[in-house]
Amino acid sequence: MNQNPPNTIEVTDLTVAYKDKPVLWDVDLEVPEGILMAIVGPNGAGKTTLIKAILGLIEPAAGQVLIQGAPYKEQRRLVGYVPQRGSVDWDFPTTVIDVVKMGRYGSLGWIRRPGKKEQQKAMEALEKVGMSDFAERQISQLSGGQQQRVFLARALVQEASIYFMDEPFQGVDAVTERAIVTLLQDLRASGKTVVCVHHDLTTVPEYFDWVMLLNVRRIASGPVEEVFTDENLRLAYGGRVGFLRERRAAQ
Repeated sequence: MNQNPPNTIEVTDLTVAYKDKPVLWDVDLEVPEGILMAIVGPNGAGKTTLIKAILGLIEPAAGQVLIQGAPYKEQRRLVGYVPQRGSVDWDFPTTVIDVVKMGRYGSLGWIRRPGKKEQQKAMEALEKVGMSDFAERQISQLSGGQQQRVFLARALVQEASIYFMDEPFQGVDAVTERAIVTLLQDLRASGKTVVCVHHDLTTVPEYFDWVMLLNVRRIASGPVEEVFTDENLRLAYGGRVGFLRERRAAQ
């Protein structure tokens, strides 16, 4: 009897090219339900491109993506997305609470205005990320770590089943990083699936239970203890990566 959880994300033969240069080549990926997975690889490996292709933000040259057995456009209400902080115009004149309430538009539609229920859910999400005291602050006045917490709160109010996060720890302080890790692990504990582009290889075994190593092609993916090996890291990054094991042992 098969005890493996069902796959919530299935990527088959995915190829993405910019002009004539392939950024992703023939990528297959199966992501089980209820895991916390890192996508790691060198600069230019296609990590952000993979997430954008899964979310329909980039048109692939070939391949198929299914979210719980159906195309993304039919399942978008199930998916929350936290893009890279640097891709957002933080000078836009709006408050923290209004940014978070934007996450409710998927369930409200664009005609209905957010009401008391949405206000309450937004405040609950800000409480979870430690930002409730900043609800009326302009987003331009926040630090990088505070902005990232607001983005996480906006994703939380979507009440999604699957979350994609692009470099959620980039440019945040140690306290914020620990708070984000705890939040992601809480999402996993509640049965959610969380997929993060991640760059710090030394924290992969501590933060995540699954990992995908990517360098244009999929090098390996699966449970961290099985696929996060020096051999697979060499295939993904090239050169000598044994220092990772030495650094982990020293911690």
